[in-house]
Amino acid sequence: MTFIHSFTFNPFYENTYIIYNEQKEAWIIDAGAYTDDECKEMADFIDSHLLKPVRLLNTHCHLDHIFGNAFITENYHLSPEWHENESLMAKNASLAASMFGVKAPQYVAPGNLLQVGESLTLGDASFKILFTPGHSPGSVCFYNEKGKYVIAGDVLFRESIGRTDLPGGDYNTLIHSIKNKLLTLPDDVEVYNGHGPQTTIGHERKYNPFLR
Repeated sequence: MTFIHSFTFNPFYENTYIIYNEQKEAWIIDAGAYTDDECKEMADFIDSHLLKPVRLLNTHCHLDHIFGNAFITENYHLSPEWHENESLMAKNASLAASMFGVKAPQYVAPGNLLQVGESLTLGDASFKILFTPGHSPGSVCFYNEKGKYVIAGDVLFRESIGRTDLPGGDYNTLIHSIKNKLLTLPDDVEVYNGHGPQTTIGHERKYNPFLR
C-alpha cells in the first residue's frame, strides 16, 4: 500500500508529491520547494513520518518542478531522474527564470534517465512510466494500476490541460498523449497533477472541454 502527500510550493503554485509505503520508503516527485521555509516544510514532513527517501523523480523539467532538486540532492543524496528529452529543459532553467523574474534553480545532473514503458517499484507497488509529451518534450506520467492513480505532472488538469506555448510545447502532441495514454485508463483512476486539485480520468473524459 502506498500513501500520497502533496505540498503546494513556489510562485507558480506547483504540486510536489511524496509517495511512501508502510516500510517508510519514499519517492519525491517534482520537488518544487523554492524558499528555505518550503524546503523545511518538506524536510519536516519526511522527518516526522520517519521516511527514507529513495528516489527523486521529475515528470518534466520546467523550472517550477525542479526548484527543490538541489535541496533533495544535498540532504538525501539522491540524484534526479527524468526522461532524456527533458535534459535541455533542465539545463536552460536559468533562461526561463529570467523570463519569469524568479531565481534560477541550481542545476543538478540526472543520475538516471527514465525509459518509456519501464516499471518502477516502491516496495511491492509498481508504477508504469507513460510517455506523454506535448506540454514539454519529455513529459512522463507515473501510473500505479493497483492503487488506481497516476501522477500526471502538467499534462492533464481538472477540466483543463497543460499549456503548450512554452519552448518545446505542442498542442496536437499533448492532445494525442492525453487521448492515447491517459484516457485509455479506467474512469476511477485518480489524477494527481502538477497544479490545482486532483481529478479522475472519468471526470475529464466527461467534462474536460479540450477533450470533447
